[in-house]
Amino acid sequence: MNQTQNALAIAEAIHQGKTTAKAIVSQTLKQIEQRNPNLNCFTAVTGTSAIASAEKIDQGKHPGILAGVPFAVKNLFDVQGITTLAGSKINQDNSPAQEDATAIALLKQAGAILVGTLNMDEYAYGFVTENSHYGATRNPHDLSRIAGGSSGGSAAAVAAGLVPLTLGSDTNGSIRVPAALCGVYGFKPTYGRLSRAGVFLFVSSLDHIGCFARSVRDVAAVFDVLQGADPKDPVCTHKPIQPCLSQLEGEIDHLRIAIAGDYFQQEAEPEALEVVATVAQALNVRQTITIPESDRAKAAAYLITASEGANLHLHNLKSRPQDFDPATRDRFLAGALIPASWYIQAQRFRRWYRHQLQQIFQQVDLILAPTTPCVAPKLGQTKMIIGGEEVLVRPNLGRFTQPFSLIGLPVLSVPVLGSKKLPLGVQIIAAPYQELLILRVAHFLENRGIIGTYSLI
Repeated sequence: MNQTQNALAIAEAIHQGKTTAKAIVSQTLKQIEQRNPNLNCFTAVTGTSAIASAEKIDQGKHPGILAGVPFAVKNLFDVQGITTLAGSKINQDNSPAQEDATAIALLKQAGAILVGTLNMDEYAYGFVTENSHYGATRNPHDLSRIAGGSSGGSAAAVAAGLVPLTLGSDTNGSIRVPAALCGVYGFKPTYGRLSRAGVFLFVSSLDHIGCFARSVRDVAAVFDVLQGADPKDPVCTHKPIQPCLSQLEGEIDHLRIAIAGDYFQQEAEPEALEVVATVAQALNVRQTITIPESDRAKAAAYLITASEGANLHLHNLKSRPQDFDPATRDRFLAGALIPASWYIQAQRFRRWYRHQLQQIFQQVDLILAPTTPCVAPKLGQTKMIIGGEEVLVRPNLGRFTQPFSLIGLPVLSVPVLGSKKLPLGVQIIAAPYQELLILRVAHFLENRGIIGTYSLI
């Protein structure tokens, strides 16, 4: 791992006077200019304001933990002075945002420097980031492959080393899927743990925000910065802030960890299961558990997603359907036709499924599962072979992430190199508000070289 691409290493070098924030930001902007045309991660670059912020850092005005660290955000986060696109053509008609999203404001308070906004699936409805308006984001490990989605630009920008940190959102796996396919860390804390104020939501009852990074310590640092109640977000919890960066070295020997079996070992390519076994072996995990009715959990997540998403965009679906990405429009139209009784039953099942996981977390502390069923498919690929069966790409890349999103559990997707020399991910899942346990185990695995990003050749 190239440590110069990690956020805390950059901040430390600036604090020690080994470099300057302006030098870091200038180099970052140069890299974006040179490499983004091939990758298509960025939809806007805020170079002028980034240089101005860097100069203030160098004058000692913002000596925070992330002082001088460049970051970028999925373009559904409000950035003051920029129209929040949410990957759409329709939003181009909106006025520029009047203020930064809460998460951006908090990172800036910690000294981080915003350098731009990032490509995504339209309205966050997808797992591929093949956007008909702004183009496809390419996977830095193989430019012929997708980066995943819907936060594809966020994952690819970190994987390519353009920026060490990015923000994304996760409804059904939109942080974890691209993190796995691009070979970086993707963290989705507990539902409501981080403020979504100033974020263009997709499905309010499912949406989380989170981050992408190249090290566990960077993930922990960002989580520490972003924690805290926010009255601007009605679902943001009032849980006390739990510092994680300073507690990563805690003991993990006492933790009860299990592998998710049955559904989470079906319809996956062998190497997707092999990386889970690699992580389990390193942790001396032998127990396998069954999480009942996880196939129904995926179905319930789909019904809730389609129904709530379609309802949010119903006016534009009626008045200007031609301005949607065709793939997004068709799924919204299908969602608008879902009977209310189906939606209500999905919500009832959601409550039941949450109770099942509550019971399981009385027996185990952490669960391991694959993030995706395979490595990144090719750009434009609509079908793939999984377990000997031909299935559609878009609805199946998130088959292992959706059940945990449905009930808002904290999850970190950690990167592991697969046998095909392409990245895969392993999900580390915990009970609500147990983010520290996840990060400690990931830190342990990273220190032993079991997981981690790897430099591109």
